[in-house]
Amino acid sequence: MSDFFSLVKRLYQIISPPTPSKLAPEDGSNLKPIKFGILGAANIAPSALIIPAKSHPEVIIHAVAARDLKKAEQFGKKHGISKVYGGNNAYQQLLDDPEVDAVYNPLPNKLHFGWTMKALLAGKHVLCEKPMADTADEVRQMYDLAEKKGLVLLEAFHYRFHPAIQRVKTILDSGELGKIKSIDSKLGIFAGFIKESDIRFDLDLGGGAMMDMGCYTLNSIRYLGSSNPTAVVSATPYPLKSANVLETKIDRAMDATLELPNNVIASLEVDLYMPWGYFPPKLAKVVVEVKCEGGQVELTNFVGPTLWHKIQVTNKAGQTTSTRTEKVYKFADAHIDNGTENPKNLSLGEDWWLTYRYQLEAFVDKLNGRTPQTWVTREDSVANMEWIEKIYEKAGIGSRPKDDYILPAAESVE
Repeated sequence: MSDFFSLVKRLYQIISPPTPSKLAPEDGSNLKPIKFGILGAANIAPSALIIPAKSHPEVIIHAVAARDLKKAEQFGKKHGISKVYGGNNAYQQLLDDPEVDAVYNPLPNKLHFGWTMKALLAGKHVLCEKPMADTADEVRQMYDLAEKKGLVLLEAFHYRFHPAIQRVKTILDSGELGKIKSIDSKLGIFAGFIKESDIRFDLDLGGGAMMDMGCYTLNSIRYLGSSNPTAVVSATPYPLKSANVLETKIDRAMDATLELPNNVIASLEVDLYMPWGYFPPKLAKVVVEVKCEGGQVELTNFVGPTLWHKIQVTNKAGQTTSTRTEKVYKFADAHIDNGTENPKNLSLGEDWWLTYRYQLEAFVDKLNGRTPQTWVTREDSVANMEWIEKIYEKAGIGSRPKDDYILPAAESVE
């Protein structure tokens, strides 16, 4: 019962967070509020940026752009965004806005590359939804340009910024459970929540289960295993209903087995249209489990831990087996020391902070010259996309089509 009341309290605070005074130029500091522009009136934008920004004193959501002016206006009115751009040139108009400091790009996967490149050319920092692009080569180009321009670029793997997943990694890295033997990551949603007409099933827009939920499972394997795979042992794609996945190249679901260093075997299962019948249905496939020589650790709901999660640790010491359950909503309770000298990092967050709120904290810290509690690096993002492509290659359906955007010759980073 206490878990239920705690959930209700967190939900209330997420929706109606304490609103701090926004940073103002006249406050005597050298900082100014970071003004964000949002490309597209996407459904993910409220939870990923707009709600987290309410409780961040250094962030203002300044503008939103959508190809449909009416949709942009409705979105702006609903979320209190004063500047609205609409029409075929709306995205570029937002990028040309001199007041926009940073851009959030939640557009369909296929559009991540071109519009992030254009945002960087316009001198904007970019928080880009995952997967960052359709190919690893595109990801490299994005970072090359960001580095040339001296701008911050971050792939929005929001779950990585939450103390729950970091607590699991701390347990594994401590050696308490011995060497890792296997890692299994599962993520799925029941049939009907995502319509067959959804962009996630559109190849031309970079669709597919491995691109969508699969990028999370692969990333969690690489993160907790502290290494990249060495080989894709097997990869099996599943079609949407009666479609032939080899003809459509769209995977409704994907099962893959990976080999990691030191004989570690990892598996991932993702499904955008999971059949009903699992029990309990609410969290049938939102789990990552790591088995070790001396026990195992399992994190349930690793993607949305703020709502509810459970870290279950089984320790086999000799002839004795003990099991404990942990729940970690803020860093003060996580027993994590990431080696930074910033004491803020050891007490960061509130129990109601979404993964996205932790992510926003890190992004703003980076922009303002502070050391983030954690970060998703260029190398991490490139490697994740490389192995997504390798899984698709093993599955026999190939990478998603590249964007046709070409960087102007005058801006070449070679």
